[in-house]
Amino acid sequence: MPQPDASPELRRELTLLDSTMINVGTMIASAIFIVPATIAMHAQGSALTIMVWVVGGIVSLMGALAIGELGAAMPEAGGQFVYLRKAYGPVWGFLYGWGAFMVINTASIAAIAVAFTQYLGYFFPLNDAEIKIVAMLSTVLLTTLNCFGLKLGAWTQNVFTFLKMAALAGIIVLSFVLKGGAVENFTPLFPAQSFSSLLGPIGLAMVAALWAYDGWIEITYVGSEVKNPQRNLPLSIIFSTVIVIALYVLISIACVYVLSVGTMAQAKLVAAEAATKMIGPQGAALVTIAILISTLGSNNGIVFTAARIPYAMAKEKLFFQSMGKVSEKYRVPMVALIVQGVWACILTASGSYDQLYTYVVFVSWLFYAMSCGAVIVLRCKAPNMPRPYRTWGYPVVPVIFILFAIWLMINTIVEAPRDAAIGAGIMLSGLPIYFYWKKTMN
Repeated sequence: MPQPDASPELRRELTLLDSTMINVGTMIASAIFIVPATIAMHAQGSALTIMVWVVGGIVSLMGALAIGELGAAMPEAGGQFVYLRKAYGPVWGFLYGWGAFMVINTASIAAIAVAFTQYLGYFFPLNDAEIKIVAMLSTVLLTTLNCFGLKLGAWTQNVFTFLKMAALAGIIVLSFVLKGGAVENFTPLFPAQSFSSLLGPIGLAMVAALWAYDGWIEITYVGSEVKNPQRNLPLSIIFSTVIVIALYVLISIACVYVLSVGTMAQAKLVAAEAATKMIGPQGAALVTIAILISTLGSNNGIVFTAARIPYAMAKEKLFFQSMGKVSEKYRVPMVALIVQGVWACILTASGSYDQLYTYVVFVSWLFYAMSCGAVIVLRCKAPNMPRPYRTWGYPVVPVIFILFAIWLMINTIVEAPRDAAIGAGIMLSGLPIYFYWKKTMN
């Protein structure tokens, strides 16, 4: 008779505040400083620009409302890996976990680390080789920090998140308090073109907004470490999404008030342009500091949470068994953290992270759609499963999110068929590995 597994387990130590700050901190990275220019360029009117942020936030909130049900019902490590496996079978859970570990999360870590280092160049000029070295060092630093216990990683995330929220709130308040803004900058409210001619540009603007909102699902990856998860998991997902929607919409309004949509469309960093107009050249330096805090904090959140996916896969015997080990002293999946950090550094050094992430955007939305679909599937397959929280507006809310995700995938296929095909190929490359693992385990 096999002996029970006596290895140490992950501990439930994350409070509602910790969980909310992990999500907020992961969502707010460099995108909010870059994306407003892209949205303004495509929307071409202040009302339409702000509307894109509002609609993108509502779509993200619909996803959060749906996923909250799964998080409360299955508060386990791995998040989407767990939901897809239980709803559609282990092969789909594996394909998601494979894509998340090989590209989606690790390429994100690499890309954000490089972005952090590039903005660091504002104060300390670096060449291309030095940018990669410093980016890898930042990944090593965050990985090491998260190896020394859950509470240290959570405390670090809380500090980063409060700082970046304060920075965004400061930009919003100063935009309306200091001289430089004008109500006239809100004209035109809408572009002169017909609505039908704007459908394509609005779609591109929406993709940019949803990229900025991405990260609302991160806390589900550490579901087995959240206290009172039946209550705190869905609340943290919803609270964090609402907080970020409020900040993003207000920062958009503030930037339009200071700069106008036309000026925003031409700006490299919209917030820096606005700050420079309000307080002079030092404004750009202050915004750069805010970006450094935002990118480092967001990466800490991804490093923290994403390592739980290969850990969960290993516990289900779908990945290297060593990845499922928990440090007896620090109670974190240390091997998974280290291997994740090493792979992210390899992607950084190779320079392939950016292109790889572009390829898998299509697949990411496929998994988002399937995860929201899992709410409906499991209502049918497992009607008696305890559901401490049930999706508000079910089934309308998950269905609208799924339809929106399908529209984004179709848009990607039409606009970038090569990227969509390569992304699908990267995901499907996990199939032979899945069957090999199943055969080996059997």
